[in-house]
Amino acid sequence: MRLAPESTPTNTILPGFGDELPKQSAAELGVGLASAQVNTESYLAFERSVAQASPLGFAVQGRAPQTPGSLAQTASPDNPQGLSGGLALPKTPLDTLLTVKGLNGNVHARWDDALGPCVTPLSEAKTSLASLSVLNAIPTLPSSPDLTGMLTQDTPKLDAAAKQSLIDSLKGMTAPLSQLGGLLSGTPDTGEKGSLLSLPETLMAQSSVELVDLPGSANKAVKTTSTLQAASVRLLAGTPMEVRIDVVSQPTLVALATGVEATSAITYTAPVLRVTQGGKVLGTLDAANPKLEIPVGIPVAGLPELPKLPIIGGILPSGGDVPAELEKLDIGVLRLQIAQFNEKKMALNGPLTQGGPTIKGFMLGATARLLDLQLLPTDALGLPNLPSALAQVSLGEQIVRAAAPEGGVVCGSTTTAPPAGAQPPPPQARPTIPLAYTTAAYKTIPIFWLGTALLLAGVVIVSAMPSRRREPALVGTTGAAAIVTTAEPEDTTAEPEAEPETEAVAESEEEAEPAPGAESESGDEA
Repeated sequence: MRLAPESTPTNTILPGFGDELPKQSAAELGVGLASAQVNTESYLAFERSVAQASPLGFAVQGRAPQTPGSLAQTASPDNPQGLSGGLALPKTPLDTLLTVKGLNGNVHARWDDALGPCVTPLSEAKTSLASLSVLNAIPTLPSSPDLTGMLTQDTPKLDAAAKQSLIDSLKGMTAPLSQLGGLLSGTPDTGEKGSLLSLPETLMAQSSVELVDLPGSANKAVKTTSTLQAASVRLLAGTPMEVRIDVVSQPTLVALATGVEATSAITYTAPVLRVTQGGKVLGTLDAANPKLEIPVGIPVAGLPELPKLPIIGGILPSGGDVPAELEKLDIGVLRLQIAQFNEKKMALNGPLTQGGPTIKGFMLGATARLLDLQLLPTDALGLPNLPSALAQVSLGEQIVRAAAPEGGVVCGSTTTAPPAGAQPPPPQARPTIPLAYTTAAYKTIPIFWLGTALLLAGVVIVSAMPSRRREPALVGTTGAAAIVTTAEPEDTTAEPEAEPETEAVAESEEEAEPAPGAESESGDEA
């Protein structure tokens, strides 16, 4: 779900570079994310294979914090069994716009110490949800039923009389524009009956990364797959103007990387959606017809017997067809769009990660969508500072990317066994390499023992010296007593013998102070 898409500038640390980047949405929210990743050149070993099922992901003006409650598995070490469990949605500022029930996840990430990525399954993630309802209010539209003084002067298709007629018509609606005149609830506790888009049945998203056979070679190719399974989608469920979208054919997006452009390919099976309203077929969305628009109108001279609600498509709020003599003013459009397939390819000749080895190969990726719903304003809605879309909901957004070196991925054990009947080679002695004395850390141990010996010697000498017994005195306090030592002059004949030892102890303690980082080394030696 994207609110006010392409309305916020992208901020970067590079001066002037933000003007060249596309603008971000004011807020984005993703539910039920399934991600599978494999990177043989990752800097950290446990990031070589990652499978993650996240309940939620959100961003505000392009800033996306990490959300808790995800189900994740990493490798290495290897995981013979995957993880599964329920996913709990964390609290976000956008909770009032979204209701999700029955969210579950399954993840499995593997990496063999000997075979590396040549295992099955390699990385796969799956999320499923029982029901979903999105956008029970449109925050980018006014929450006041009276638009007096809000309409701008740059609406060439509306004269003063038409503007006043629109203001008067909106005053008669059941609710303000932020609730689409009463079609949306505006409260988060109504579920699918008060939302713009709802999913009353199960939706499942699955992502996987695997190695497959490379024709004509003993090596492997990299294959990433994204699949979606859904039954139907509802718009404005529970109202007489409800729009039903049935998923006739499920979408599948696959990226296959062999290391060269000639044999690498993206395969996309576009979905087929049938759109109906009131039992009538409005159209079919497929690869040949990827877009369908449904108008949202306000009756200018409304009929007295009609409920005070907007008109969606060709259905009246009472459920009948819109008569030809009824005048209405379209204030918005519900645009349904599928696919939006976007593909990118790039040759590799460098490291995949910072500091990694140079890899020569080929990489390709693609994005697609099961359904994209946009609420667009029209010229009749002359409100200032409106974005290109008032709200956008993308259902089933798929992303795949795959990269492989030239010749494919080499599979095989990293340990070799000796031939049959042959004796294993004798173990070679490990060469002894003297450590370089670059700091004082290697000299800490002898200094420590020297200081300890001098300290003990000083204690023995001081203990053997005769000393006069000192008389304790009592000092009274409230409820307590303390013992203090009276200061009496000492025998000066003992001073010359005790002073050198005290100075020697102080010097040895100074020298025995270990250098930074040497404490663990001293402990190992002890």
